[in-house]
This record gives sequence, C-alpha cells and structure tokens, in this order.
Amino acid sequence: MPKGIMEIKQQKISLPEYTNVDRQTFLQDIYPLLVDFQRKPVVLKGLHLGDCSTKWTVDYMSKTGGSKEVKIHVSEVPQMDFIRKNFLYRTLPFDTFVKRAAKEKHTEFFISENEKYYLRSLGEDPRKVMDNLLIQVTGKKRVVLYSPRDAPYLYLSGDKSEVLDVDNPDLVKYPLFSHARRYECYLEAGDVLFIPALWFHNTVADGFGVGVNVFWKDLPSECYDKTDTYGNKDPCAASRAMQILDRALKTLEELPEEYKDFYARRMVLRIQAKAYSANYE
Repeated sequence: MPKGIMEIKQQKISLPEYTNVDRQTFLQDIYPLLVDFQRKPVVLKGLHLGDCSTKWTVDYMSKTGGSKEVKIHVSEVPQMDFIRKNFLYRTLPFDTFVKRAAKEKHTEFFISENEKYYLRSLGEDPRKVMDNLLIQVTGKKRVVLYSPRDAPYLYLSGDKSEVLDVDNPDLVKYPLFSHARRYECYLEAGDVLFIPALWFHNTVADGFGVGVNVFWKDLPSECYDKTDTYGNKDPCAASRAMQILDRALKTLEELPEEYKDFYARRMVLRIQAKAYSANYE
C-alpha cells in the first residue's frame, strides 16, 4: 500500500467554531461535565485576550524575557518526535532563543541552519492536567486531532502515536491509521482551541508564533499523580489498571500458545463488554 493513499481514505472533519463565547455558553454547550463522550474540540474566536495579542512581538519578548537561560528542544524538522527523540536538548538565553526562533535560517546553530526550536515552559504552579485550552497569541498553526475512540488506529506507544507525519504516513507500517477520523483546524492569532482530555493532537506552526496552553483537572484532584509535572501521566486508577493488565498478560505466558491466545481474547472481550455497558448505563 503506497504512501499518500491516506489522503483519499482518511475521513477529515472540520472543527466547529464559536464566536464571542461567554463563560455560561462554554460550560453549558461546549464543556458538559456529565456526558464526557459529547465533549469534542472546538475553536473559539473573538475572545478578548488582552494586550498580549499585539504586544508580544519578537522585540518585546526579547527585552522583557531578558537573558535568563531556558532549556529548549532543537530539531532538524518541524515535527518533533517525543517517542524516538529526534531532537536535542540545549540551553540558550531567552532573548537569544526568541530571536533565533523567529528566523527561517540561522547563522548560529546547533545542528543546521534550518533547525527548529521549541520551548516547553511551566508557570509557577506546575500542576497541569488533561483538559486544555490552546491559545494562539501570535502567529498561525495547523492542528490535527484524533478522538480517543480511534486509539486502536493510532499505533500508540504509551500515550503518544508512533505516526509522526500525519499527512504522509507510512501505511505499509501503519495500515490501520487510514481508518482514524481526522479533525482539523487552522488557528489564527487570537484563536483559542479547546482540546478535551484524551484527544491526540499534532501541530505544525506556520512560521514563528507564541502559543499558551492552559490545563485544568476535569476529574477530582485525588485521581491524579501529584508528581506529574507536565500532566502527561495517566490518572492513578488507570495506571494501576494497566499494571494489573501487564501482570495478567505475563501470567498468561505460562500457558501454551493456543491457551494463551484464547484467554487473552477472552480478556479483551470482557474489557470491551464492560466499556460498552458503562457507555449505555
């Protein structure tokens, strides 16, 4: 199966857009707390973001951020692979980083003159979890998202997909990926994207830009690992369940192949039956 056939088969869905949304509309129509499976990504337009929309220029950020050193990701390509680590960790003064990131080609570089930069920064309170508002303060960005219901098609390694290039995937290596429904939007400066918990997203910036993520807990705080700085770990109950599953699968290794296959399939069917029952109770 050749590359590129995904463009014909994979279903693409444009995200709905809401303009001038107030708090009540967001909570009642976009973020229903009781019916999780109804929550889907949406783009919010026309929100007042304050002075940052016009103030956060390269010059302003360089002067305001100063020379404090920051740790950055440096890669030869725009798509950074957090599974295979196709990037280097390097340290630069913040003002130098901003000026470099704003350029297409670099006279000073770590890898090549076309290298790309990414700064992953935390606020004073590092606890972030799950539900997310991606605020595109300046610049433009394309975002592709996949529903957690399509996880069987995403070739997951932990909580990340092995399919890095979603536009030209290797369908010989990842044949099921073409069945995943592709939700897509293009964020302009001032747009805000609501990304519900568990949704996978792939971003490609169109030139230099600044995005701010605001995360919050959609489950009670006791459900989360308090040591999870970046909010990437599974909820505690899910993590324990995965550990139990790993032990169960290891136990099945004691059986002959035919028995192991039979009981593994029974485990899968039981999990599917429980999930179906929970969705329709």
